[in-house]
Amino acid sequence: MKKLVAGNVSWVGKVDWELETFHGDEFSTHRGSTYNSYVIEEGKTVLIDTVWAPFAKEFVDNLEAEGLLSKLDAVIAQHAEVDHSGAMPELMRRRPDLPVYCSANGIKSLKGHYHQDWDFHPVKTGDEFDLGNGKKLVFVEAPMLHWPDSMFSYMTGDAILFSNDAFGQHLATERLFNDQVDQAELEEECIKYYANILTPFSPLVKAKIDQVLALGLPVSMIATSHGVIWRDDPTQIVKKYLDWSQSYQEDRVAILYDSMWNGTRTLAEALARGISDASPSTTVVAHSLSKFDKNDALTDVFRSKAVLMGSPTVNKGILSAVAMVMEEMKGLKFTGKKAAAFGTYGWSGESVAVLGTRLKDAGFELVDDGFKALWNPDPAALEAAYEYGKRFAASIR
Repeated sequence: MKKLVAGNVSWVGKVDWELETFHGDEFSTHRGSTYNSYVIEEGKTVLIDTVWAPFAKEFVDNLEAEGLLSKLDAVIAQHAEVDHSGAMPELMRRRPDLPVYCSANGIKSLKGHYHQDWDFHPVKTGDEFDLGNGKKLVFVEAPMLHWPDSMFSYMTGDAILFSNDAFGQHLATERLFNDQVDQAELEEECIKYYANILTPFSPLVKAKIDQVLALGLPVSMIATSHGVIWRDDPTQIVKKYLDWSQSYQEDRVAILYDSMWNGTRTLAEALARGISDASPSTTVVAHSLSKFDKNDALTDVFRSKAVLMGSPTVNKGILSAVAMVMEEMKGLKFTGKKAAAFGTYGWSGESVAVLGTRLKDAGFELVDDGFKALWNPDPAALEAAYEYGKRFAASIR
């Protein structure tokens, strides 16, 4: 239902407490999400974005119950992905006269999704929509943040930036604002969101933020499409994005592996002890990729300055859980990180070389040829792995 954001701006979105995955099954959402839609009631009444399709009828019924459906003068579609535009067909079925303002790429995307020729009005950076009462929406195209059609809308007077997917997080909450939720949970979901969705576009993130900051516009709030609205020090998340977009790393090492009969697992544990003993200030995390959430593992990769990838040799290759995460790592285009491979083998032993090649292809700097042990590691092999961990720690200082 309608909740006041500021002035004549209200939230009219949907809280999805039950959401477990996003982008199909590609992204885990341990804390659900929200689909944020906003209505501005000035001289004109404007809707900014809608909600995901399963909630379309509920969404439009709520607009009608609030007396908003008949009042609407326009819809701003900042992004055509279906979690934002999913209620458009139901909305336009009941208000077919509504003009739809979006980027030129947004028109292509919306037509591609819904095969409807609505009353589209293409906008570009710098174009304005007069809200009346001396206020305007100023549009800013944000291509590839994270789709070609993405754009922001800035409301003058109230100084609210409607940022769509940028600066958001998957966090279901009945509280609208960033200062009303658990700060540790909020930070965790923000960095996970950036790491898994926006990392490949980091150069574009920095360029777009620099462009917006150069305008010198005051920002009282950043109203995102998922999670909370930033009202307490709203540009804190902008500063985080600038930091995250520039080959971000902490004093942290991620050890990611899978194991068939626990041999590679015991190597991972020995490596972790070696790194930790050689560099006590370094945080070391080790995750079995067949048991640990892959998106949380990728967030650890994003946060780390170096990664160790491990797998036993199977069919002259690597285990499927490791291969899947390696494919994601390549697509995410992490930069400025070092890596090495490790694993056990019984007779042929190709996994370490295979992992090394994939790490290099994914943009990691290999520190050496990696570490491998024959069969189930004996005490001597585990001691060698421990010493390798110490050497690895020295190589990434």
